[in-house]
Order: sequence, then C-alpha cells, then structure tokens
Amino acid sequence: MGHVNVVSPKRIRPAIKGTAVGNFMEWYDFGIYGYLTVTMTSVFTDGLPEQWQLLAVMFGFAVSYLVRPIGGMVLGPLGDKIGRQKILYVTMAMMALSTALIGLLPTAAAVGGWALVLLYLLKLIQGFSTGGEYAGATTYIAEFSSDKRRGFFGSFLDMGSYIGFAAGATVVAVTTWILEAAVGPDAMADFGWRIPFLTAIPLGIIAVYLRTRIPETPAFEDNIDNETEQTVKDPDDPYARLSLLGVIRHHWRALLIGFAIVAATNTAGYALTSYMPVYLEEQIGMHSASAAAVTAPILVVMSLLLPLVGGWSDRVGRKPVYIAAVVSTLVLLVPAFLIMNTGSLPAVIIALAMVAVPTGLYVALSASALPALFPTASRYSGMGLSYNFAVSIFGGTTPLVTQFLLQQTNLNIVPALYIMVFAVIAGVALLFMTESSRRPLPGSFPTVESDEEAEALIRRHEQDPFFDTVGMPFTEEEKKEALATAR
Repeated sequence: MGHVNVVSPKRIRPAIKGTAVGNFMEWYDFGIYGYLTVTMTSVFTDGLPEQWQLLAVMFGFAVSYLVRPIGGMVLGPLGDKIGRQKILYVTMAMMALSTALIGLLPTAAAVGGWALVLLYLLKLIQGFSTGGEYAGATTYIAEFSSDKRRGFFGSFLDMGSYIGFAAGATVVAVTTWILEAAVGPDAMADFGWRIPFLTAIPLGIIAVYLRTRIPETPAFEDNIDNETEQTVKDPDDPYARLSLLGVIRHHWRALLIGFAIVAATNTAGYALTSYMPVYLEEQIGMHSASAAAVTAPILVVMSLLLPLVGGWSDRVGRKPVYIAAVVSTLVLLVPAFLIMNTGSLPAVIIALAMVAVPTGLYVALSASALPALFPTASRYSGMGLSYNFAVSIFGGTTPLVTQFLLQQTNLNIVPALYIMVFAVIAGVALLFMTESSRRPLPGSFPTVESDEEAEALIRRHEQDPFFDTVGMPFTEEEKKEALATAR
C-alpha cells in the first residue's frame, strides 16, 4: 500500500511551463488568424464571389478541425504506448512550422486558387498536430499534478492558451498600427499580414526547446512498469491499455460526457476568441486593430483569473463550477450581445467581459476534469477521441456556422443562442459525471506534494473517502492484497 507518487511543486512548475507553451503557440496562431481574417480575404480570395470571400477564409479555420479527430486517433494511442512527452515534442514542432509557413505563402494574385489550397493544406497540418496537442497536454498536466491541487495547476494550461491568443491579437494590432502609420492603409494587405505568422519561428524554437526538457509523467511510468510485469493483458479490463474500439466499448459513457462538456466549453471559447474579431469588424463596424486591442485585455484578465477558478474547484468540486458555467451562459449571453450591438466602446468592453465569465468557468476545469474521465492506460486515447471530435464538429466550426447563421437570419444574438444550446446539453451531461476533485486519477496511484503527505495518506488510507484501490496499477499479487483489504 506504499504506492504514492510524490511530485513536489518544484517539479510541477517546469512541467506546467513545458506544456503551457504548446497551448500558447496553438492559440497564438488562432489569434493571428482570427484578427487577420478580414485582411486575408483580399489576399487569398481574389476572383471568388464577394459573398463567399469571408466565408472562404473562415473555412480555413474550420478545415483544420476536420483532421483533428484523425490526429487524436493516431497520436492518442501512440501517447499511451510510447509516452506523453515524446508526442508533445512532435506536435509542438509541427504546429510552429506550419504557422510560420503560412507567412511565406503566395497570394491569390500570384497563383490564383492555389493560394487557398496551400493555406488549407497548412491548416490541415496544424489540425493534425493539435489533435494530439491538447489531449496530450491535459493528460500530461493532470498526471503531474497532486490530487488535492489538480484544478489549480491544470488551469495554467488554459491560461497559456488565452494569453497566447491575446498575444497573437496584440501582435496583429501593433503590426497594423505601425505599418499603416509608416507605409499606408494598404500595408497589411500588401505584405504586413505575413509578419505576425513569421514571428512563430523564434517562438517555436523556444517552445520546442522547453518541450525537450520536460520529463515523463509518474502515472505513465507506473502504468508501463505494471504492463511490463504482466505476461497476459486482459482486453476486458477497462483499466488496461486498449485499442480505440476498446476505449469506445469500455468508456463510451465518459466519451459522451466529455464530448458534451467540450462542445459547450469551445463554442463559448471560440466565440469569444476566433469569432469575435469578425463579429466586431463586420457587425459592429470596428477597425481590425481596435477589435484586437479591445479583446486582448479581456482575455488577459480572464486568463489571470483561471487559477483562482481552478483552485476553487479543488475545494468545492468540479461539478459545482461547471454548473455555474452553464447557468451563467444561459443568463449572460443574450444580454451581452444586445449590449455589444449598441456599438459604443464601453458597451463592447462590458459585453466581452460578460461573455468571458462562463468561458473562464468552463476552461479553468478542462485540464483537471476531462482527463479524470479516463483511466491512465487509455487516457490520451480517450481525450483524443472525446475532445477532438467535439472541437472538430462544434468548436472549430463556431466562427463559420455562427457567421453563416447571422448572414441568413440577420439576428444579432444568433451567436448567443448557438452557445446556449450546448450549455443545456452540457448541463444534462453533468448529471452523469462523477466528481473527481481531490481524488486520484482513475488507474493511477495517489499523487501528493511531499513525503509527509505520502506517509499521512498511507496511515489513513482505509478511512480516506477519496482513496479507491480499484484500477490502481498494482502487480497481480498487490491486486489480490488490495481486493482482500477492500473486503
């Protein structure tokens, strides 16, 4: 019963830094692409009918999500087999390279329709890599965090995401202001749009370097040690490493719960980030630089508050915080878009802050609640399936679908209604979700932050309501002992 992983905060910090940098890069690209969407219509859609030009560039955002499930299905099982760290290194390199290459693409004026084809190709490469990135990063950080503070530490992962988006938006805004003042109003469309994408080169080098320095997670190493000792693997054991079909067979309920929560989280998140630049420019009439400048501070403030929300979930539980996210979505979203459409700058800031409330409540829990739905041996695979299918179908398509619905209905609150539908679905899913706060991850040994905590846990484990030996990666003899103790 002495199997307790001790991961001190000193070891957790570099792990958080190494994983958060990947999310930063992923969302840095989203920020650049989102705030250059309108500018890039003139660069990549020359010759298309006017009513399709904006949608064509927005489709470039959506198309990357079409292959995310494929990336999850390929990279997830690999991450469960050879390790989280190795796959996260590969996904980081692919993301940084494809982002930088967008900045080198020829325009439609030079190669016609091939410009869009090449853009879509690079977005597909990004989508494949991100199919393994977030699933792997959340799995990694959840397994490296202590049970009592998994919500707090996990929230830093999504802090990196939204700060990355804000950084991308800021780079676009600063580049636009400088070039338009120095060169003229056509500078961004002529060549300036390339600069933000090319900044991914130095950032990518730093990010890849940090990824090479993160260790493997203790939970994965425990599980691999257990697999090595086992001569026969039981395909009917839900805690064993399973094929994708095995994951679906044994963990279909967790997959559906994760799918519903991810859909709600990302329709809100992508509406606030990737779709908001287009909405503010096209619907409210703001300049692209102003739209970026007004959104970035909201995202930074929300990001800085995520650890408070994550820490709160460690105390009160994940489910109560998720419920707060659902309720605030239903209460705040319609008023937010009504206020935004008054068009004044203070109204836009207030409205964005209102949209950020449920978004922050959702995303602060993603790296702690979602990986806890699956056992260690199949966690990367389970996250790869539930997260990527939900994001592909509903998250990444949010800008495209909401813009299309807006054009068809002329109803300014369509984005709010769209997000609210998924909040209701997530609310139903929460009825079937098991609380995971302060508990060991399924299929893992308990994780604490000091030897003293480990000794205390071993002494009182029989009285600890959060301590469950079922599914822990014991050897066969230790499993028999654990079952005997449970009886």
